[in-house]
Amino acid sequence: MSADWHLAQINIGRLVAPRGDPRVEPFFAALDRINALAEAAPGFVWRLQDESGNATGIRFTPDPLMALNMSVWRDAQSLFDFVYRSAHTPVMARRREYFARFNSVYQALWWIEAGTIPTINDGLAKLWLLEQNGPNLQAFTFKTQFPAPDGAGSPIDHRPDPWCVGTA
Repeated sequence: MSADWHLAQINIGRLVAPRGDPRVEPFFAALDRINALAEAAPGFVWRLQDESGNATGIRFTPDPLMALNMSVWRDAQSLFDFVYRSAHTPVMARRREYFARFNSVYQALWWIEAGTIPTINDGLAKLWLLEQNGPNLQAFTFKTQFPAPDGAGSPIDHRPDPWCVGTA
């Protein structure tokens, strides 16, 4: 872990139905609880949100069913623990009920200088970079995670469950 670098993440998905539809209501009903859990998690730094307190209302494409989430964490282990070892995990495990299968990269991780807040365009660019080039120093996944720019070592495999890697 480096005090000079934080880990940013983006994940996107296309809801199977609009908010208000019973098929996605369990997802929306859990948002406030999961967001509060994230904010209380060790290593949490920041998360994207609009005036409602979450990011699901932010339009980043013309498709109103597309949703995104972005956050910043002190290090990869903190994010990994939140995603795969907290009350977030059972909600995430049900994502196929709420989100259509995505045929390309839907999650990217990248290092940013501590104190930096990534933009949506930054995150979308990282998804594109990962889609085009596979995991690399600029955009990667938990399966092939690179150390912070000032760190030593080679890529790290956090061994996420196969259904949670972030690629189609």
